[in-house]
Amino acid sequence: MAAQAGLAAPGGDRLTESPFVRPFRAIRASDVALVGGKNASLGEMYATLAAAGVRVPNGFAVTAEAYRRVVGDADAWERLHAILDGLDPSDVDDLARRAGRAHALVAGLPLPPGVRDGIATAYGELCAQYGEDVAVAVRSSATAEDLPEASFAGQHESFLNVRGEQMVLEAYRRALASLFLERAIHYRVDAGFDHFAVALSVGVMKMVRSDLAASGVAFTLDTETGFRDVVFVTASYGLGENVVQGTVDPDEFYVHKPTYEQGFRAVLRRRIGSKETKLILAEGPALEARTRNVETAAGERIRASLSDDDVFELAGACLAIERHYGVPMDVEWAKDGPDGPIFVVQSRPETAGSRRAAARAVTYRIANPPAPLLTGRAVGAAIASGPVRVVRDVGGLSAFRPGEVLVAPTTTPDWEPVMKIAAAIVTERGGRTCHAAIVARELGIPAIVGAERATALLDGRDAVTVSCAEGDVGRVYPGHVAYERVELDVAALPRPPVKIALILADPDAAFALSALPNDGVALVRLEFIITGAIGIHPMAAAHPERVAETVAAQVAERSASCASPAEFFVRTLAEGVGQIAAAFHPKPVVVRMSDFKTNEYAKLLGGAAFEPSEENPMLGFRGAARYAHPAYADGFALECEAMRRVRDVMGLRNVVLMIPFCRRVEEGERVVARMAEHGLRRRENGLQIYVMCEIPNNVVQIDAFSRVFDGFSIGSNDLTQLVLGVDRDSELVAFDFDERDPGVLEMLRQAIVGAKRNGRYVGICGQAPSDYPDVAAFLVAHGIDAIGLDPDSVVDTIRRLARLTFTPHSSDSPIRRLP
Repeated sequence: MAAQAGLAAPGGDRLTESPFVRPFRAIRASDVALVGGKNASLGEMYATLAAAGVRVPNGFAVTAEAYRRVVGDADAWERLHAILDGLDPSDVDDLARRAGRAHALVAGLPLPPGVRDGIATAYGELCAQYGEDVAVAVRSSATAEDLPEASFAGQHESFLNVRGEQMVLEAYRRALASLFLERAIHYRVDAGFDHFAVALSVGVMKMVRSDLAASGVAFTLDTETGFRDVVFVTASYGLGENVVQGTVDPDEFYVHKPTYEQGFRAVLRRRIGSKETKLILAEGPALEARTRNVETAAGERIRASLSDDDVFELAGACLAIERHYGVPMDVEWAKDGPDGPIFVVQSRPETAGSRRAAARAVTYRIANPPAPLLTGRAVGAAIASGPVRVVRDVGGLSAFRPGEVLVAPTTTPDWEPVMKIAAAIVTERGGRTCHAAIVARELGIPAIVGAERATALLDGRDAVTVSCAEGDVGRVYPGHVAYERVELDVAALPRPPVKIALILADPDAAFALSALPNDGVALVRLEFIITGAIGIHPMAAAHPERVAETVAAQVAERSASCASPAEFFVRTLAEGVGQIAAAFHPKPVVVRMSDFKTNEYAKLLGGAAFEPSEENPMLGFRGAARYAHPAYADGFALECEAMRRVRDVMGLRNVVLMIPFCRRVEEGERVVARMAEHGLRRRENGLQIYVMCEIPNNVVQIDAFSRVFDGFSIGSNDLTQLVLGVDRDSELVAFDFDERDPGVLEMLRQAIVGAKRNGRYVGICGQAPSDYPDVAAFLVAHGIDAIGLDPDSVVDTIRRLARLTFTPHSSDSPIRRLP
C-alpha cells in the first residue's frame, strides 16, 4: 500500500513485522483479540480507507501477546490473582489499595528481550522515515475496548510527544500497568469483563502536530438525541486531550448528511466555544511533562478553531468510516499544522445515542419551573433531582453518596466509580463531548457541562433539580422541582385522518422533536431565533452606522465572530432554520418570515433607532406591509438572504416560505417580486411561497390570493381577532375571544373550500386545534390538508382525532359551541 499523505515519509511505509509488533498496514478490524479495539480500527482504516479520504498516521501495534509474555515471563499471574480475587468494587478504599498494588506490580515488570527488541526496531524504523527521535503517541488498546456494548473510553493511559527509544519503552510499560488503574478495574466489573480475560495492546503512532492547529471529536449522529442524519464535530485549539477530558469549552459544528451526499457543502449549525486553554507539546524529562496547557489568545477564543472547509473534509472522512463499519461512529481527529490535512487518530462505535429506540420517545417536562440557579450545556434530555455534593478534586470523592448530584470543576476517568452512582452531574468546564458528557450518556443520567461558577453557586445547597429537557440549555433549579416523565411508543399510535405537522421555534429542540409522529413542520417562527440567538434588529445589523455609538459597540461585540453584523444576522438565522429543516428533511418545513410588531422589534438591539411608536401595533407596521416598505427593505433583504442560503447553499429545498399578515393582493405581489430580486423566485428549484390566511380579506379574496401564492396557512388567532373585532392582547375583552364562534367557524370553512377550489394547500397553525378537539374535528371534516400543533399537544390530539367519526359539515351547520 502506498504511504498516506501528510505524515508519510519519502521512503513510504517501511515498518517491518515481528513476533510482538504489527505495523498498521498489516492490521484489520478482525484483529481485536491480537491488538485491541483501538489498534484494530486504526489498522483497518489505514489499510482500506485511504482512497476514501481517511488519513491515519503511520505506526505500529505492540500486540496483546506481548502483554501476556511480559506478565507470564515474570510469573506475575498468581500475584495479580492474589491481589484482585475477591474484590468488592463497592468498597472504595479497598479498591484503591488493590489497584495501587496491581498497578505497581505491572509497572515494575521487566520487558522480555523479544518484546523490547521488537518495539525498539519498529520505533527505529519510524525515526529513519521521519527523522531522529521522532515524537510519537503511545496509546493503550485493550482487547475489550471500543466495542459497541462498551467503549472503555479514557480507562487506560496514553502518552503524547514521547521521544527516544528509552522513553517509548517506559511509556509502553506504564500503558500496560494502566490496565490495573482503579477506574479501569471498576469499569470492567460494571461491564461484566473478567480482569484476566482482557489483555492490553499498545499503539505507537507518529504525532500529528495539532498543537499548532486544532483537534477534537466527531460523531456520525447527534449525541443528545440519537438523530442520525448529521455529523457532529467538536473542535478546539491544540492537542485533543482537552476536548476529551472536558477541560475546555470547544466549538461545535453540524453537517447534514443527506444534503452533503448530494454535493452541498454548508455548515448546518455552529456554536463558538470559549476555548480558554490549549494543550501544546513540551520537552520535560518525565512522561507527564511532555505536554503543557497555555492560555488561548483573546482573538482566537472568538474565532472558530476550524475553517468550514476543514469541517467538510472531516465530515467526508467520518461518513466514509460510518459506511465502512455500518454503524454510527465516534471519531477522534487532529489537524496536522495550520495548513495541513486532518488525520483520524481513533474511531470506535458510538455507544450511547445509537442505542435509542427510534420507535420509543421518552420526554420529560417541568410545568412551572422556578428561576434557575445557573445554566450550562445540556447533555441528554432527562431531569433528575437530589442532594448537592460539591467535589473539587479526587480527594473529595470518598464522601460522595448514591443519589447525590455531583458538582465539580470537571471530571476525569478516575471519577467514574462515583459518577455511576450520581443522580446527575454538573461541571464548570467542558463541552458536549467531554469526559463527563460521554459517561453521563452511557449512564443515561442528565449532565450540565460548562456551567460557570457551579461549585461556588451550589455549595451549601441542600438539593437541586437538574433539567436537560428544555433544549440545548441545561438548567439547575433550587430544591426538588416536580416534573413528569412520559414514555411513548410512537409505532403504536393510530394514524389520524389528516396530516399532523408541528409548530416550532427553538432549533435546539428540533432533532428530539422529529421523533414525534409528524408530517413535517407547519410553522417555524423566526422571531425566536432573532430574539434568542441574534438579538440585533435587522436594520441595525444592515446599518450599524445609524445607531448610537454605544449601541453600535454592543452590536459589534455581539457579532464579533463574523466579518460584519449583517453576516452574523444572516448566518445565524440561516443556521437556526437549517437545523429545523434538516431535522425533518425531506418533509416540508414552512418558515414564516419575521412577524414582530413594532413594539417587539424596538426591544431588539438597535431597534429603537428604526421603529415608530404605534398605538395599536397589532394592526400596524407588520408582516407584508413592512417587507414592501423602504423603511425595512434592507432588513428584509437579510431575511431573504438567510432563506436563500438554507435552500440553495445548504440544499434544504424542503423549506417552504410563508408571508404573514398580507392585507391586500397587490401587497402580496410586491412582496413576491421583492423576494425574487433577492434570489427567492417562486417555483424556481421547487420554491413554494405560502401566505398566512389571518385577515378576513384573505378569505373573501382567496381566489385572487391563490394566483399569487402556492398555499394558505390559517392563523386562527389573528383571524378570530379580526372577525370578532377583539384585541387579543386586551384582558378587558379577552372573554369575547373565541375561535368557536359561528362567524369564525364560517370563515374557516370558506378558507378551506376556497383553497381547495383553487388547487392550493391549506393548513392551520393557530392555537384552536390544540385547545379545542371539536375545532380540530370541524377542520378535518371540511377537508383541511394539515393541522399544525404545538409539540406537547401532538399525542393527545392524534388520539382524539383517531377516535372520531367524521361526516361532512354543511355551510349552515357549524359545530356546537361548547361552554
